[in-house]
Amino acid sequence: MEKNLKENHLSLIQAQLQYLRRRIQELEAENAKLTHQLLNCACDKGLKSDNLNGIHPVTEGMEFDKSGVKMASKEVLPEKYSVAVSIANLPKRYVALKVMYFGSRFYGFASEAQMDPTVESELFSALQKTRLISGDKKELQYSRCGRTDKGVSSVGQVISLFLRSNFRETVQSNECFEGEIDYVKTLNRVLPNDIRITGWSPAPIGFSARFSCLSREYRYLFWGGNLNIKEMETAGNKFIGEHDFRNFCKMDAANVQNYRRHITLFEILPCTERFDKDQLWVVKVRGSAFLWHQIRCMVAVLFLIGQGLESPNVIDELLDIERTPRKPQYTMAHETPLVLYSCEFESLSFMCSSDANQALRSHLEKQCRDYKLQGAIFHEALSNPCPLLLHENQGRVKKQPRHIPLMSRPTEPSFDERRAKLSARLVGQDQHPEPILP
Repeated sequence: MEKNLKENHLSLIQAQLQYLRRRIQELEAENAKLTHQLLNCACDKGLKSDNLNGIHPVTEGMEFDKSGVKMASKEVLPEKYSVAVSIANLPKRYVALKVMYFGSRFYGFASEAQMDPTVESELFSALQKTRLISGDKKELQYSRCGRTDKGVSSVGQVISLFLRSNFRETVQSNECFEGEIDYVKTLNRVLPNDIRITGWSPAPIGFSARFSCLSREYRYLFWGGNLNIKEMETAGNKFIGEHDFRNFCKMDAANVQNYRRHITLFEILPCTERFDKDQLWVVKVRGSAFLWHQIRCMVAVLFLIGQGLESPNVIDELLDIERTPRKPQYTMAHETPLVLYSCEFESLSFMCSSDANQALRSHLEKQCRDYKLQGAIFHEALSNPCPLLLHENQGRVKKQPRHIPLMSRPTEPSFDERRAKLSARLVGQDQHPEPILP
């Protein structure tokens, strides 16, 4: 008797599940039908206008999961926006975006380090607010050209991913521009002041912002002071060509085994900015790819040469890994003056509408004025110092730290030593696996 009751109860549950599944399919079909009717409704001029500007009024303020189903939101939505449209079902196109950011506020570009804020986290927040994306990074086929570190800025970073499009079908051609969403204008309206999209370009399917890049150019700004620029140029020219730069980077032996990189351009040029009698200079370095902290390590050694503490020949010694298999310990140059200036691609042509360009120019000019105003305030403070106490520190000479030549300093472990340590650690983990907790 009890067994029959259980079987009847199980059959009832199975029947209810089948009914719910059929009902879900019916609702999904009805949702798709209504979505199609809504998007093709020519009488709703306001809907059509807002859609061209990149934000759909029906979806504005709503959140969706991967299947396009509206999720719960903390915000109370107006009644006229009660219809949920699935972004996942909308047409898309593969797009490359050129990104400018001022890096002092961010913990680097990439968001994998679990430190906020990052440039990437702010970008994806803006992409979600404007309803330009649906799905995770893998589904969007997202890629980035350079992974800049904490404090590093860029005026030419490039990312690529699938974005919502105004065209009825998913766009395969790179020639459809008229009537497309103004991606630059749409995103810049919601991005913070220290991040801006400066252009967009259609990208071919299979394009990767990382692997399709032909070259990257970094620039490092510095005040000339008493540095010997000529000696620095002589030393820097030794970087040109293909070399093993393991002594000019932070070694990642677990993930990187090839430390050979090809430098195609090295220059040191004066800038237009001056402070009193001091000249601002810029180091330009272009290459196909770079190692972790490579530019900052290169500049750090160049500064030692410019101060007369090292000979330009030290570059030859550090590039000779047979002679110098271990990197001498030295401090990298500061991250703030480093800028990812440009990323070169064969198949991209970035564009920006006149409205978006004018808004971008106005924003950057305002930022320049604000920072120059801050500089003027500090300059006023310099021109109004407090009087010094009489006879204080007279006759005392501040002792300068003694310079230890690079080739005489303690060294870091070599690549082979690091790999051996990693292998030993893995073997130890296999022999002593962690206990499985209940």
